[in-house]
Amino acid sequence: MPTVADSMRREIKGVPHTATIKKVAAKMKSDKVGSLFVEKKKELVGIVTETDIVRKAVAAGSNLGKVTAEKIMSKPIATIESYRSNGDASDMMSDLGVRHLGVTEHGKIVGIISVRDLLVAAQRVSEPKITQD
Repeated sequence: MPTVADSMRREIKGVPHTATIKKVAAKMKSDKVGSLFVEKKKELVGIVTETDIVRKAVAAGSNLGKVTAEKIMSKPIATIESYRSNGDASDMMSDLGVRHLGVTEHGKIVGIISVRDLLVAAQRVSEPKITQD
């Protein structure tokens, strides 16, 4: 059974807590990711996702050049240990209503896993692909 360690991304991408939403969105676009960890005093204090940007900033009519990541981030960061199964990660995401989990080893965040990562992992072990005629 695949584990979170098999499916996660180990590169931790983040932004300073003072980064504006406009800068956060630009970094997400350039890094081709849907979330970024928020850093304050060299610690990960939250996570900003595309959903956070849409629901907490854009829909609220906020000035995206002034509102900071710290104002809209989700905290605390929902985490799962790397040895847990992908099924556990999926269940946790469903229970918490989130699409990203920080991945920990011995209590320290070492990466991230997303719904997309779980889908890709599931495709690797599923039946052959259906082709289009």
